[in-house]
Amino acid sequence: MMAFNKPKLVRLPLIGDIAMSGTRTILGIALGLIAGGILIAISGVNPFEAYWAMLQGAFGSPQAFSNVLVRSSPLLLGGVGVALGIKAGVWNIGIEGFMYLGSVGAAVVAIPALPLPPILHIILVLIAGMVFGAVWGMIPGYLRAYRGVNEVTATIMLNYVAIFLISWLVSPPQILAQPGAFYPMSKPFQASAQLPILMRGTSLHPGAFIGIAVCVLFYLVLQYTPFGFRTRMLGINPNAARYSGVNTKQQILLIIVMGAVLGGLAGAIEVTGLKHRVYMDFVTGVGYESVAVALVAGGNPLGVIAAALFFSALKAGGATMSIQTGIGAPMTSVIIALCVLFVIGVGVSERRRLEKVDDDKKPGDINAAGIAEE
Repeated sequence: MMAFNKPKLVRLPLIGDIAMSGTRTILGIALGLIAGGILIAISGVNPFEAYWAMLQGAFGSPQAFSNVLVRSSPLLLGGVGVALGIKAGVWNIGIEGFMYLGSVGAAVVAIPALPLPPILHIILVLIAGMVFGAVWGMIPGYLRAYRGVNEVTATIMLNYVAIFLISWLVSPPQILAQPGAFYPMSKPFQASAQLPILMRGTSLHPGAFIGIAVCVLFYLVLQYTPFGFRTRMLGINPNAARYSGVNTKQQILLIIVMGAVLGGLAGAIEVTGLKHRVYMDFVTGVGYESVAVALVAGGNPLGVIAAALFFSALKAGGATMSIQTGIGAPMTSVIIALCVLFVIGVGVSERRRLEKVDDDKKPGDINAAGIAEE
């Protein structure tokens, strides 16, 4: 009789391997804070005092924490839009442009006095922002999916187009512009089109809670729906996805447009909840910070919640740190950049280590998926 060799059973990945994968974001952030503390010490300030001042500025009072939530609103929605692309292997860097187009869509509906109750007027404004963002997102989506144009190049270039387009639209004599304004801005929004303030004496509006709900929703979508399965398959192996019957071009277009919808919603919420009109350059840099949020979160929508709140706390507390310790305000941006770099660095080191482990496996060993190696 033919004898079959029983596959040699070896250990599955150690608990430490799994823990390393799950905690690389925390490790990267910790390293970034340590590196930031070293820079603060070099500047002649006690880093513990500086970080304590930052914590007080972010969480020292309900008003301070409300400021963190307000700052997190566009980062939550923009971050999950970028994270969705990361899961699909698509780098959607156009969130900033989508926010600008979303604000214009909101302005088109929010400026005129419509015979609608406030709740319907606000919903219509937010929908208009999402539609304008989606239309703008179809441009890079089509170029990437059907013409092979690199999505990073297309979205970054279109960001500049969007910025200058909005600057033109809010400058006289354009129809949206406020005549005689000292700075390019749109006409004010109707009171019925403004998001309500949730805490008296602050600017806290529902945007952060909408963003958190959207993050949870997209986590469930990615994990438990056919759309989520196709998205994850596309990100892991585009060729396998295509051969299994996934319309990869359509999926890529859909992913970019969905990111654009979220970016448009972020822009609409920002102007209806905080600005109450559209200003030139009103979200400068926020779209790119959303990319950093998604990177720190590792493309996980739930991780986007923690990363967005962390970044917002750094920015909100950074002002207090600057006032109390004399450290320049740019130090906050330096700390954020260090955290992002260390998170990426830890992830790269982990991937290389796992690839080395796979290369060292012998025939008959069990891989991470529980399958015997040939």
